[in-house]
Amino acid sequence: MNIHIRRAVREDCPAMLELIRELALYERAPEEVTVSPEHFAASGFGQQPVWWAFVAEVDGVICGMALYYIRYSTWKGQRMYLEDIIVSESWRGKGIGGLLMDALIEEARLRNFNGMLWQVLDWNEPAIRFYERYKAAFDPSWINVSLELGEKRKP
Repeated sequence: MNIHIRRAVREDCPAMLELIRELALYERAPEEVTVSPEHFAASGFGQQPVWWAFVAEVDGVICGMALYYIRYSTWKGQRMYLEDIIVSESWRGKGIGGLLMDALIEEARLRNFNGMLWQVLDWNEPAIRFYERYKAAFDPSWINVSLELGEKRKP
């Protein structure tokens, strides 16, 4: 088996969205994937990209991806924010996740980021074990906060 890790290109977007839907199903929230294919592609490959990605490919089939963007910390400076690292269920356990993570770490070093951060669901034991192998620090003291802007709301 020849696993090829490469930078994503616009033509990969449909396969990447399939992986994102697979992850959402695994995370018990398939209805939460509401991004349109056009918006997704433009956000990564338009005039002002806001995300970048690597894909894992075996014999022309995309079986994994890692998507990141730049987060700015007023305390630490530029950091890589790993939005998603996904390996299709049928391809897990073959080292693909590790190859994607290694590509991300190398990219962060090349871009002079001073660190990486991401989130993981507290019940996702396989992912937690994977990140522990990288000596990742887990911080339980922060609470996730989000604000949906679909309609105007008054405080």
